Amino acid sequence: MSTLRNIEFVTTVADTRALPPAHGAEVAFVGRSNAGKSSAINALAQHKRMAFVSKTPGRTQHINFFRVGENRFLVDLPGYGYAAVPVAARAQWNELIGGYVQSRSCLRGVVLIMDARRQLTGLDRELFAWLEPTGTPVHVLLSKSDKLNRQQAVAALRSVDAALQSIYANSSVQLFSSTRKIGIVEAARKIQQWLAAAEIKNPRLKGSKTGGSLNKD
Repeated sequence: MSTLRNIEFVTTVADTRALPPAHGAEVAFVGRSNAGKSSAINALAQHKRMAFVSKTPGRTQHINFFRVGENRFLVDLPGYGYAAVPVAARAQWNELIGGYVQSRSCLRGVVLIMDARRQLTGLDRELFAWLEPTGTPVHVLLSKSDKLNRQQAVAALRSVDAALQSIYANSSVQLFSSTRKIGIVEAARKIQQWLAAAEIKNPRLKGSKTGGSLNKD
């Protein structure tokens, strides 16, 4: 049985100063608003509403922690890039995302959810820039791939893979669809490998600042 099925909600925080102690291993989920992040978490955990799914982008405004084993957690970060929210709210999301990925010592990997019909944006590249000093591995899920035909899906996969290799070597990418159950086993295996891994060999930077902005393409 997949360890991701044994999932339970733990806590939600709205400020990096309120993060729980950094113990064990965490895998974070991040992506643009409306890319299908919550649906991906639900599909991987085989729960219909473990993570909140909304037709309105930008609803995830906190960091949500889900336990999937002893000292093993999935972390749902706020969606970014949705313009129809107050500037102050977007700034808070940036602070949460940047502060978490730059300084979380138990972060083992990041799952970036992208709409398969889009290319990497400036927002996504800014996320990679935040991660660059830590070398945290990133696995990209090209969500909603069922909306593309086979030729389009293969082309999207190759295009994003080529872009990733040019900007962030410690990355991988796959096709994914939460509704058609495409790529779920492959994605779950990657996450389980990260959660089971020993301590990261590369020490994370201390005193990293939460900088940058995820408000523009």
